[in-house]
Amino acid sequence: MANILYGVNGEGAGHSTRSREVLAHLTAAGHRAHVASFDRGQRNLASDYEVIEVFGFRMDYVHNRVRYGKTVLKNLARAPRAAKSVRKLMRLAEEWRIDLVITDFEPMTCQAGHRLHLPIISIDNQHALVYGEISYPRQYRREAAAAKLVCRMMTPRADAYLVTSFFKPRLKNKKTFLVPPILRREILEARPTENDAVLVYVTAPSTELAALLKQVRQRFVCYGFGREGSEGNIVFKKPSLETFFQDLVSAKAVIANSGFSLISEALHLGKPYLAWPMKKQFEQVFNAYYVAQEGYGAYWDDLNKERVESFLFNLDAYREKLRGYPRADNSALFAKLDSLIEQFCG
Repeated sequence: MANILYGVNGEGAGHSTRSREVLAHLTAAGHRAHVASFDRGQRNLASDYEVIEVFGFRMDYVHNRVRYGKTVLKNLARAPRAAKSVRKLMRLAEEWRIDLVITDFEPMTCQAGHRLHLPIISIDNQHALVYGEISYPRQYRREAAAAKLVCRMMTPRADAYLVTSFFKPRLKNKKTFLVPPILRREILEARPTENDAVLVYVTAPSTELAALLKQVRQRFVCYGFGREGSEGNIVFKKPSLETFFQDLVSAKAVIANSGFSLISEALHLGKPYLAWPMKKQFEQVFNAYYVAQEGYGAYWDDLNKERVESFLFNLDAYREKLRGYPRADNSALFAKLDSLIEQFCG
């Protein structure tokens, strides 16, 4: 069995949610996994694993927009901490006699793996941008180029890339393998229902969206707005994995930013999705574009009353398309991962 260093990006909840499923599989197979993460990844996994804290690159957001200037300045100021994290991981990897590195878009473990000449497996959705034949609106060519550059810098030169996707792009090289999205056990076992509420989720509070939703004749349950309580047709709720899961399973539809994990869970549950990507974050634009391309929902850079109402009017058409969505469990990814571990460590 292998000793594995497992890096988890800590920005947002999606990386740690899917990594938990992979870690559980590895542990059940007899491997020993040493986890490294930061921020929400560290908090979300600490109850089940001993998590080594590493430096984490973070994006700076204001009003649904990524502020690249402040993002770059903040992370440049913290560069010595990144180097320190890599050195710490190298010492620990030698102490633990690590055989293999697995990274979910986490660069510190990847860099430590390269310096120690260890095999590296990348598991994420982002590398569909680099190794998949994809399309996107022409006005995003610059953002796409920047996103691809960042993606290559985060986990470069891995020995294998397992790319999760809710659609099927054609792949460009032989060390990249396409697998269905990683879904947590609760989603796979859920029996979706449909009440009269639309679930709304935003990464950063948006007073403009809250004001807009109050103009629409529809009940909304909202997360991420930094408040709680009822205001007219809106129920604001504080962050909670349990209540969010319940509201997702029972929602009639979802309006949210375009994070990959939430999209994957919503589509698996048959929930039409109105995608409102974070501005200047091409990965979210890319996800939103393919939600609309596949007919599973709608995508707009900016929302207004008419666009929200149009989405709600077309819910039946989206539901019909979602009946043919290729639902799958995690077995394909686990089988490929087992094969790669045997290949690299056997």
